[in-house]
Amino acid sequence: MPGESGLHRLDRWLYQDGRPNRVARLLNRISAIQYASGLAPRNWVVLDVRGRRTGRLISFPVVVANYEGERYLVAMLGENANWVRNVRAADGRAVLRHGRHEIVRLDEVDPDDRAPILRVYLQRAPGARAHIPVDRRAPLEEFARVADRFPVFHITRPAGNGVDHP
Repeated sequence: MPGESGLHRLDRWLYQDGRPNRVARLLNRISAIQYASGLAPRNWVVLDVRGRRTGRLISFPVVVANYEGERYLVAMLGENANWVRNVRAADGRAVLRHGRHEIVRLDEVDPDDRAPILRVYLQRAPGARAHIPVDRRAPLEEFARVADRFPVFHITRPAGNGVDHP
């Protein structure tokens, strides 16, 4: 894109076709270790979810967006992000790690309600700015135009103790 910063070009290269390349996968592993340890900012966490095909636990570093006292995860790579497909297949059951394990439920937010969450997310996740085609300071209407392309999940704690680890 014309006028795009070198950092945004790098971010796009790391995730060509919406999938992490080898370098991105290595960087994600390193980030996951850092995020899970609790040594990163509080809203940088690791998402653990069962793989939809293998059943293996998949870990991925993500950024939590806080909006109106609630927490959300945003798929910066859109609908086809692997973790999105796995969360949907796991019926929203997952674990977040940041120094401790937190069993959570991830419920998908309706596209009509995503715009303000996307804007907050872009303010908190600089690496996502290359993937979501809206300036972080843009009016909500611009976020609303792309909201259906970027899944957002509301993070809650499941009621009761009967929820299994993902």
